[in-house]
Amino acid sequence: MDAQENYQENYQGPQRVFSGMQPTGALHLGNYLGALTKFVDLQNTHECLFCIVDLHAVTVFQDPKLLASQTREIAAAYLAAGVDPAKAIIYPQSQVAAHTELAWFFNCIARVGWLSRMTQFKDKAGKNSERVSVGLYAYPVLQAADILAFKATHVPVGEDQKQHLELSRDIAQKFNNDFGVPGFFPLPEPLIKGPGARIMSLRDGTKKMSKSDPSDNSRINLTDTADMIAKKFRKARTDAGMVPDNMDELADRPEVKNLVGIYAALSGLKDQQVLAQFAGQGFGVFKPALADLAVDKLRPISTRLNDYLDNPGEVDKVLADGAQKAHEISAPIMADVRKVMGFWGA
Repeated sequence: MDAQENYQENYQGPQRVFSGMQPTGALHLGNYLGALTKFVDLQNTHECLFCIVDLHAVTVFQDPKLLASQTREIAAAYLAAGVDPAKAIIYPQSQVAAHTELAWFFNCIARVGWLSRMTQFKDKAGKNSERVSVGLYAYPVLQAADILAFKATHVPVGEDQKQHLELSRDIAQKFNNDFGVPGFFPLPEPLIKGPGARIMSLRDGTKKMSKSDPSDNSRINLTDTADMIAKKFRKARTDAGMVPDNMDELADRPEVKNLVGIYAALSGLKDQQVLAQFAGQGFGVFKPALADLAVDKLRPISTRLNDYLDNPGEVDKVLADGAQKAHEISAPIMADVRKVMGFWGA
């Protein structure tokens, strides 16, 4: 019996989705198309928890004067994009103790060899692996706790996080096996597919659009004005060719492929339909059309985002209510975990 069969046969809980974003910098078009639009869809089909993962953020130094406001900004972006607190739970990670408690239990179950194989840690630490925080090294264990503290069954992730989700499955399976409780934790499944799942930098089509890129021209921020959006798309790197008429011709043109993918995700078209619409035309035609589309789609979100940021009390109430709801889900799960592990008083 493979792991998926074991999960299907033994776990009987609800279909629950967990995901989160770090409060480190303004959200951008990649976050919107790759995550937020999917959050909005998922809240209509699943029980959902959408977290602001401030505990993950502090694995590297964060300015204490900014962390709370940055957390509020991410929550405001969730709301502006259409995540409804009546349908989904929005809350700060640090306000629900189950995250850190379960992370410690999982630290005692996970193996150093598992963490040492995590490619993201190697990428982030580089040659200074002995100087980074223990938290950054153990980051994937906290991710596993984030998911399993609520017995989440599905996690919308990018390809770069898929290895971490595999670790979560390994930890869940080892817990179930070690303590003789088959199906206690589900083996969470990734949700990766869909348009806009991976939006690349406007300056380098081989790199993911990122909040941490030093060039602001590499990304479209959700707070950018119409003029800024138009300017960034106008400056977006392409090549000297024309828009092709088929996908095969995009294989060695990553920047063009990225822009076509952005247009498709914003318009609801398939990539091939976008190519059919603009085939043979230059980027002097395509880029302005893409900019107009992006402005049209993002303007209402930007407006709502600024309205929420002007009313921090409204956002704070959503976060406080969400934290209480998240606690109510996780508390009985953690009580069962303590009992299974044999702690006094459980």
